[in-house]
Amino acid sequence: MNTDDQQLIDRCRAGDVEAFGGLVTRYQDRLYGTLVRMLGSTHEASDVAQDAFVLAFQKLDSFRGDSAFYSWLFRIAYNAAASRRRKRRIARISVEAARDQTGQEPTDHRPSTDPSHALQSQERSDLVRQALSELAEDHRTVLVMKEMENLRYEQIAELLDCPVGTVRSRIHRARNELREKLNRALKAEQ
Repeated sequence: MNTDDQQLIDRCRAGDVEAFGGLVTRYQDRLYGTLVRMLGSTHEASDVAQDAFVLAFQKLDSFRGDSAFYSWLFRIAYNAAASRRRKRRIARISVEAARDQTGQEPTDHRPSTDPSHALQSQERSDLVRQALSELAEDHRTVLVMKEMENLRYEQIAELLDCPVGTVRSRIHRARNELREKLNRALKAEQ
């Protein structure tokens, strides 16, 4: 583990609450960026990152130091995101039930964007982001961790608590699925 992290953790455990701010400052951008790519929403990523830091602070005494602090923090964030998705699924079921009762579709209040005003590179980024968001959650997660966080297979396996072979398989499938989605989208644009 990073010795600076260990010093901050030791200070927190000794009662220096402000020392945790050093850990937040060090890891907030990295965690937030990873969560945006995983969740596809800046708002949701911000909420999950905040939840993860609060939980990490509350559970700091349970951090054993077997892995890097960021690995432990990421696992907390991953679990918080999964919990949030479960709650959202339940809420979606409730919305669908209401729609069945009222016979009306829910309204989307998000502002629309005009793609003709976007630069081609922005359109391509959006296309990749959209295709990534359509991947199965387990595929999207490992792909973000491998390609955007540059984690090794072993690190991903440790964070997700699954065998390395499973990680390799998910990454392979995710890359193939992403490639197919992008090819279809590019053909549709032409």
